[in-house]
Amino acid sequence: MPSVSLTDRALVRVAGPDAEHFLQNIVTADLTDLPDAALKPCALLTPQGKIMFDFLIARDGIDALLIDCRADSADDLVRRLMLYRLRAKAEISKPDQQVATVEWEIDSSPSGSDSTDGIFKDLRFIEPAVRRCYGGLAGPDSRAGWDRLRIASGVAESGADYHLSDALPHDVLLDQNGGVGFRKGCYIGQEVVSRMQHRGTARRRVLVARGDGPLPASGTEITANGRSIGTLGTVVGAEGLAIARIDRVKEATDAGVPILAGDVALALSIPPHSTFAFPDDAVAGDA
Repeated sequence: MPSVSLTDRALVRVAGPDAEHFLQNIVTADLTDLPDAALKPCALLTPQGKIMFDFLIARDGIDALLIDCRADSADDLVRRLMLYRLRAKAEISKPDQQVATVEWEIDSSPSGSDSTDGIFKDLRFIEPAVRRCYGGLAGPDSRAGWDRLRIASGVAESGADYHLSDALPHDVLLDQNGGVGFRKGCYIGQEVVSRMQHRGTARRRVLVARGDGPLPASGTEITANGRSIGTLGTVVGAEGLAIARIDRVKEATDAGVPILAGDVALALSIPPHSTFAFPDDAVAGDA
């Protein structure tokens, strides 16, 4: 079973009788259906609906939730949560930091760790099953394998694939993987996200990119007929993630115009298990 130690992650704990209610009112995911031993994708947005922090969230015993976030933004996240806490009975802390270890199955056989305490299923992935645990020493760096898995599953993360405060939840598929609760009450940025959902106006999307040769570096602009249509994210060899305008991808594909990242020709596809599609007719203009 492949695994990787992620030393660039940090933990934040929110505990107390009001912990879940407090977070439910400010984050994108619906925490009422968060199962035990599972990590759900989530975000804290700006009032304009842009992702200010992205993270995974899990239950951590009674009246406590554990947030797995980027280490370089953990202190800012703690400060932001404290700003929003007001009179809620919830303590926000950074516990002793532990290495996040991720493992995934390479076949369909059940894992012997399914019932082991302290192991959380990453709900962003359907196949293969991905599990995360905390503690222990950092193991061998299998980052390329982890990046390949994220690419194949269309799982984008800030820093590697997009900049914070520059993407909407729909852009990075939080509407597809349970990271947005559309039936919950209000939360910060909810009006923008709900309007986009109900109007079906999401055009920027995470896509899987495959090149006819090794792809250029993350951040390379993706073009069609000289016009920018997106940007490369995580890259491993000839495969990568991209955030691109699906209407412009469809327009270029229908017209037979090559889609390029630098000088490398790309094929862009919708990640598996996603429910959105390329538009029937490409729509001109900017989002």
